[in-house]
Amino acid sequence: MAEPIPTTQEALARLAAMPLVEAMATQRAIRRVLPDPVDDALVLRCIEAAQRAPTGQNGQQWEFVVVQDRAIKERLARQYRRSWGVYWRTVYRRVAARDDAKARMAKAVQWQVDHFADIPVLVVACLRLGVAEGRVPVFRMPHVAESGYWGSIYPGVQNLLLTARAMGLGASLVTMPLWNLVAARRILGLPSNVTPVCVVPLGWPRGRYGPSARKAVGDVTHRDGYGRRYWLDPGS
Repeated sequence: MAEPIPTTQEALARLAAMPLVEAMATQRAIRRVLPDPVDDALVLRCIEAAQRAPTGQNGQQWEFVVVQDRAIKERLARQYRRSWGVYWRTVYRRVAARDDAKARMAKAVQWQVDHFADIPVLVVACLRLGVAEGRVPVFRMPHVAESGYWGSIYPGVQNLLLTARAMGLGASLVTMPLWNLVAARRILGLPSNVTPVCVVPLGWPRGRYGPSARKAVGDVTHRDGYGRRYWLDPGS
C-alpha cells in the first residue's frame, strides 16, 4: 500500500534529514508509481544534485530534458514497447522462466512499459559534445575515451536517484526508450551533438521502499587481480 503523498515542504525536509548511507542502503528501482503530479521544485532539486557530480575535465557537458507533456511521453512509450518486446521475445522470456526473481522484475518492467505515459515526470539525462570534441564522431571512440565520456553522466544520474530516494520519490534508470537514437533525438528535439543516455521516470511510489538485496561485498571484490577473493566469507 502506498504511503500518503508528502507535500513539497515535507519531501524537502526528508531530503535534509535522511543520512546518505540510509539513502544508499534503501535505494532500489521503483517502477510502479502513481500518476499524481510531482512539484517542479522537487524535480529541479534532483537535477541540482546531479549537477554536483564530477565530469571528465570538469566539462559539465550534461543536459537534462524534463518531459511532462503526455504526447511526448506517449511517443517515448512506443519506443519503449518496441525495444522491450524485442528483448522479451529474444532473451528475457527464457531467463524469467527459470528465475523467479527475474520473473518478478519482468512484471514490474511490463507495468512500467504499459503505464509509461502515465508517469508524471521523465528526466532524460543527456551528454553534449563540447567545442574540444568538435563534430560528432562517425566512428567508435577508443575505450579510454568512451568510458570517460559516459562516466561524465552516470555519477550525476546516481546523485539524482539518491536525492529522489531521500525525498520519497520513486525512480528507476531505463535505457530502452532510447535504443533508437534517431527517433529519440527527433522526439526530444535534440541537436546532433546532444546524446540522450538514459531516462529516469519520477513519481510517488505505489509501494514502499525497503532494503536492497545485494551479494556480500567479499563475493564481488578481488585483491591484486581477478579471482583472488581475499575477503570472501568462508561460510558462503
